[in-house]
Amino acid sequence: MTTKKTLLLSLPLAALVAAPVSAAMSASATTELNLRAGPGPQYQIENVIPSDAEVDVKGCLADAEWCEVSYEGVEGWAYSAYLTTPVEDEPVVLYENRDRVEVKTITYEDKDNAAAGAGVGGAWGAAVGSLLVGGPAAVAAGAVLGAVTGAANNAEEKTVTYIERNPVEPVYLNGEVAVGAGIPQEIEVYEVPESDFKYLNVNQQTVLIDPETRRIVQVVR
Repeated sequence: MTTKKTLLLSLPLAALVAAPVSAAMSASATTELNLRAGPGPQYQIENVIPSDAEVDVKGCLADAEWCEVSYEGVEGWAYSAYLTTPVEDEPVVLYENRDRVEVKTITYEDKDNAAAGAGVGGAWGAAVGSLLVGGPAAVAAGAVLGAVTGAANNAEEKTVTYIERNPVEPVYLNGEVAVGAGIPQEIEVYEVPESDFKYLNVNQQTVLIDPETRRIVQVVR
């Protein structure tokens, strides 16, 4: 009797030990997305996550739209406005559905001062506004991104060459530089001769802009 009781009592514990650790949440990038060394546009770009690529999400900050993720073995931080995860077979945007998808809340401490060397000469300007997300539902469905990506495919090589040869001073905006992000109306954008596009240096990344929608159609890397 004693042996049987001991065996029965040990079964729940054995099952608990054998249970697999829950896998990290997976998410997909809705656009080509920077993977940064820390949670902010001032941090070094470690890699670029392709559009539709899947990442593992370790967790997200409580007071910002940044999540720690892993892509092809490289760990870093991605802007959660451009990350979606399936809920009932429908993609939802992480940054506005954190409670719904039960993403883990984490903290970040810049122990290595990783942001110090991100800017030219280590300098980083104060943000004067925020990049605009084209509506989370639209981004998730690809409506905004599909429209602007099609426009970018029409950009001529001479347009890209011109903006590379005529750099402008950077403007610093909160958020992430990505195809589909909108430039606030109060920010001046620059003409490209004989082109349907304008350009701007946002957070030290040159971008091509559709002047009608003021949305980024190409990040010049």
